[in-house]
Amino acid sequence: QVQLVESGGGLVQAGDSLRLSCAVSGRGRTFSNYRMGWFRQAPGKEREFVAAISWTGSITYYADSVKGRFTISRDNAKNTVYLQMNSLEPEDTAVYYCASQAATTTQSFRHRGAYDYWGQGTQVTVSS
Repeated sequence: QVQLVESGGGLVQAGDSLRLSCAVSGRGRTFSNYRMGWFRQAPGKEREFVAAISWTGSITYYADSVKGRFTISRDNAKNTVYLQMNSLEPEDTAVYYCASQAATTTQSFRHRGAYDYWGQGTQVTVSS
Protein backbone atom coordinates (compact mmCIF):
# COMPACT_ATOMS: atom_id res chain seq x y z
CA GLN A 1 0.00 0.00 0.00
CA VAL A 2 1.27 3.46 -0.94
CA GLN A 3 0.86 6.32 1.50
CA LEU A 4 1.23 10.05 0.91
CA VAL A 5 1.43 12.36 3.91
CA GLU A 6 1.37 16.14 3.51
CA SER A 7 2.66 18.60 6.07
CA GLY A 8 3.56 22.25 6.36
CA GLY A 9 0.18 23.93 6.12
CA GLY A 10 -0.93 26.65 8.48
CA LEU A 11 -2.37 30.12 8.97
CA VAL A 12 -0.37 32.96 7.46
CA GLN A 13 -0.90 36.54 6.36
CA ALA A 14 -1.06 37.75 2.79
CA GLY A 15 2.43 38.10 1.36
CA ASP A 16 3.91 35.38 3.56
CA SER A 17 5.45 32.10 2.45
CA LEU A 18 4.90 28.43 3.29
CA ARG A 19 6.57 25.24 2.18
CA LEU A 20 4.47 22.11 1.93
CA SER A 21 6.00 18.65 1.97
CA CYS A 22 4.60 15.33 0.84
CA ALA A 23 6.33 12.16 1.98
CA VAL A 24 5.62 8.99 0.04
CA SER A 25 6.04 5.54 1.56
CA GLY A 26 4.88 1.99 1.16
CA ARG A 27 5.41 -0.86 -1.20
CA GLY A 28 4.28 -1.20 -4.76
CA ARG A 29 5.53 2.05 -6.17
CA THR A 30 8.97 3.42 -6.81
CA PHE A 31 8.56 7.12 -6.07
CA SER A 32 11.18 8.26 -8.54
CA ASN A 33 9.36 6.62 -11.46
CA TYR A 34 6.22 8.73 -11.23
CA ARG A 35 5.12 12.25 -11.95
CA MET A 36 3.81 13.97 -8.82
CA GLY A 37 1.22 16.68 -8.54
CA TRP A 38 -0.26 19.19 -6.11
CA PHE A 39 -3.94 20.08 -6.14
CA ARG A 40 -6.05 22.26 -3.90
CA GLN A 41 -9.68 22.53 -2.95
CA ALA A 42 -11.33 25.58 -1.48
CA PRO A 43 -14.70 25.36 0.32
CA GLY A 44 -17.52 24.92 -2.15
CA LYS A 45 -15.18 24.56 -5.12
CA GLU A 46 -13.84 21.75 -7.24
CA ARG A 47 -10.39 20.35 -6.59
CA GLU A 48 -8.03 22.14 -8.95
CA PHE A 49 -4.59 21.56 -10.36
CA VAL A 50 -1.78 23.60 -8.84
CA ALA A 51 1.53 22.12 -10.03
CA ALA A 52 3.19 18.94 -11.26
CA ILE A 53 6.72 17.68 -11.66
CA SER A 54 8.25 15.03 -13.89
CA TRP A 55 9.80 11.91 -12.43
CA THR A 56 13.31 13.33 -12.82
CA GLY A 57 12.32 16.73 -11.53
CA SER A 58 13.57 18.42 -14.66
CA ILE A 59 10.14 19.50 -15.97
CA THR A 60 7.59 21.42 -13.96
CA TYR A 61 4.08 22.65 -14.72
CA TYR A 62 1.95 25.26 -13.01
CA ALA A 63 -1.54 26.61 -13.01
CA ASP A 64 -1.64 30.17 -14.29
CA SER A 65 -2.92 31.37 -10.93
CA VAL A 66 0.27 30.33 -9.12
CA LYS A 67 2.90 30.69 -11.83
CA GLY A 68 5.78 32.85 -10.63
CA ARG A 69 4.79 32.47 -6.96
CA PHE A 70 4.86 28.71 -6.33
CA THR A 71 7.69 26.27 -6.99
CA ILE A 72 7.37 22.49 -7.04
CA SER A 73 10.40 20.30 -6.44
CA ARG A 74 11.24 16.76 -5.42
CA ASP A 75 13.95 14.82 -3.67
CA ASN A 76 13.86 11.26 -4.95
CA ALA A 77 16.38 10.14 -2.34
CA LYS A 78 13.90 11.16 0.35
CA ASN A 79 10.73 10.14 -1.51
CA THR A 80 9.41 13.64 -0.94
CA VAL A 81 7.86 16.34 -3.09
CA TYR A 82 7.66 19.98 -2.03
CA LEU A 83 5.60 23.03 -2.85
CA GLN A 84 7.22 26.34 -2.00
CA MET A 85 4.52 29.00 -1.88
CA ASN A 86 5.56 32.65 -1.87
CA SER A 87 3.55 35.87 -1.97
CA LEU A 88 0.51 34.05 -0.68
CA GLU A 89 -2.90 35.59 -1.31
CA PRO A 90 -6.25 35.04 0.44
CA GLU A 91 -7.38 33.31 -2.76
CA ASP A 92 -4.80 30.59 -2.09
CA THR A 93 -6.74 29.47 0.97
CA ALA A 94 -7.60 25.78 0.48
CA VAL A 95 -6.80 22.25 1.48
CA TYR A 96 -3.72 21.20 -0.47
CA TYR A 97 -3.29 17.62 -1.65
CA CYS A 98 -0.36 15.84 -3.18
CA ALA A 99 -0.90 12.98 -5.58
CA SER A 100 1.02 10.36 -7.51
CA GLN A 101 0.17 9.94 -11.15
CA ALA A 102 -1.15 6.56 -12.23
CA ALA A 103 1.17 4.31 -14.18
CA THR A 104 -1.19 4.25 -17.14
CA THR A 105 -3.64 7.04 -17.78
CA THR A 106 -5.11 8.79 -20.77
CA GLN A 107 -5.97 11.87 -18.78
CA SER A 108 -3.98 15.05 -18.67
CA PHE A 109 -1.72 15.46 -15.65
CA ARG A 110 -3.74 18.62 -14.96
CA HIS A 111 -6.80 16.48 -14.27
CA ARG A 112 -7.35 14.79 -10.93
CA GLY A 113 -8.37 11.61 -12.70
CA ALA A 114 -4.78 11.05 -13.82
CA TYR A 115 -3.69 10.35 -10.24
CA ASP A 116 -4.36 7.20 -8.27
CA TYR A 117 -2.81 7.87 -4.88
CA TRP A 118 -3.63 10.91 -2.76
CA GLY A 119 -2.63 12.33 0.57
CA GLN A 120 -5.10 13.39 3.24
CA GLY A 121 -4.51 17.08 2.61
CA THR A 122 -3.10 19.97 4.61
CA GLN A 123 -4.97 23.21 5.29
CA VAL A 124 -3.51 26.51 4.13
CA THR A 125 -5.27 29.65 5.30
CA VAL A 126 -4.15 33.08 4.15
CA SER A 127 -5.59 36.09 5.95
CA SER A 128 -5.80 39.52 4.37
